[in-house]
Amino acid sequence: MLGTVARAGLVLFCALLALPVLGVLGAWFAFDEGAASVLRHQAATVLPAYAAQSALLAVSVALGVATLGGATAAAVALFDFPGRRTLEWALLLPLAMPAYVLAYAYTDFLQFSGPLQVALRQAFGWQGALWPDVRSLWGAVVLFVLALYPYAYLLVRAALAERGLPLMEAARLLGASLTRRVLTVALPLARPALAAGVALALMETLADYGVGAYFGLTTFTTGVYKAWLVMNDRIAAAQLATVLLAVVALLLLLERRAQRRLRFAASRRGAAQGAEAQPVRLRGVRAGLAMALCGLPVLLGFVLPVVVLARLLWLQRQEEFGLPLARFAQWAWNSFSLSALAALAAALLAFALGFALRQPGAGPVQTGLRWSARAVSLGYAVPGAVIAVGLLLPTGWLQAQWPQVGAGRWVTGTLLGLLYAYLVRFCAVALQTVEAGYARIPTSLDDSARMLGAGPGRVLRELHAPLMQRSVLVAALLVFVDVMKELPATLVLRPFNSDTLAVVAYNFARDERLAEAALPSLAIVAVGMLPVLLLSRTLRRQH
Repeated sequence: MLGTVARAGLVLFCALLALPVLGVLGAWFAFDEGAASVLRHQAATVLPAYAAQSALLAVSVALGVATLGGATAAAVALFDFPGRRTLEWALLLPLAMPAYVLAYAYTDFLQFSGPLQVALRQAFGWQGALWPDVRSLWGAVVLFVLALYPYAYLLVRAALAERGLPLMEAARLLGASLTRRVLTVALPLARPALAAGVALALMETLADYGVGAYFGLTTFTTGVYKAWLVMNDRIAAAQLATVLLAVVALLLLLERRAQRRLRFAASRRGAAQGAEAQPVRLRGVRAGLAMALCGLPVLLGFVLPVVVLARLLWLQRQEEFGLPLARFAQWAWNSFSLSALAALAAALLAFALGFALRQPGAGPVQTGLRWSARAVSLGYAVPGAVIAVGLLLPTGWLQAQWPQVGAGRWVTGTLLGLLYAYLVRFCAVALQTVEAGYARIPTSLDDSARMLGAGPGRVLRELHAPLMQRSVLVAALLVFVDVMKELPATLVLRPFNSDTLAVVAYNFARDERLAEAALPSLAIVAVGMLPVLLLSRTLRRQH
């Protein structure tokens, strides 16, 4: 069995990863008349605007993601049409495109001086702006839907592929029309998967800072940063972060309930029956509509933004003020080194936790380990804004109580503080991947090894390490890509003069230097393609 000291150490480390959330909640224990006046002032001024715009954004994105993700998933899972095999994996490509990169690309493409409006005015002699500025709430809704619909698409497609085809075939044999089969069989079956996908998309939407700040939206996330960095009011920032954390916790609860229903709906028997059923072949107009439905999200969510960014990059290379290669190399190295360190730490921690959770036994330490692992798994749902505030609040309190400790020097503007924030945010991704890998290894192998006299260390080195190598590498890859794209926490906690590609792209776009933002944005998209290609390959193997 794994030593008690080692397990206690893992529990302590997991508790440290939960500190930012506890720091935000703990700010309310210091609630006094000053904090109450701040809360009253926010309730009378900015809080209604934050709540209204965040709610409108969330509802609109939820409807869009549910409609687009569910429709495309149903099209490729239940029907056969020209190009279906290509589109079923191409629909995942927008996952590689962060929403803030989409915002930069579409701002250049659709603005008054952009190529589209200029070409239309020259071709038809039109005058003035041809449509409202894309940098608005409704522009943000469209971009979030294009960037996040793959969450719903992926889960709904998996649910329909396992159970939808055989049940649709059974309904056809009973004489049900195609419309009735879709409405009464496929849609109810996909409802839990659709709810889970929409909840994931909403968590990403509420956690976003890049699009909200660039478009000038008044959401809770932008409010947290404004309160902390502009007004220098930690109490206001903590109060807003608490509201955002409560909303995200509710979404996480709904997503977990939907996931449990989804696991109940899926079964091996249904997958086996699905191998005998075939998608309905579409012809003529129906086939064309299905191709358009699945092709437009790929075109608008990936192909067009890449073309726009590539055009900007080409135009920038023609100018004398082009981005120096040495500066870009430094930014790329900062992103790569930070991502690699965070990925290595997260993968090793997840591997250690996964191994410890497989060990037999009970007691307070093992129980605490299980609860600690669950607490770590909640980190991905916590927005970067909350993590930054939750990390700086206890640091500031420690600095005020014991100045000689110098807590601020260890956390604020240091590599250690930034890596800590990355672990809080992304350890959940690595842990879920490692636990999925461990689920494929029967515990009887561990029992046999122990009966032969192998200790925990030998089991870990000679049995689990070879079997779990692929899962740990995938976990590290996923964390690597997530850290490359991460913006909010990096903006606040990064060390001086160590900008990453995400921060540089945001700063250039904020200063209306979109051409210079193209290169770091394309680099982020290129790295984001790695897990998408890996996921596409996995799905092809399953089918």
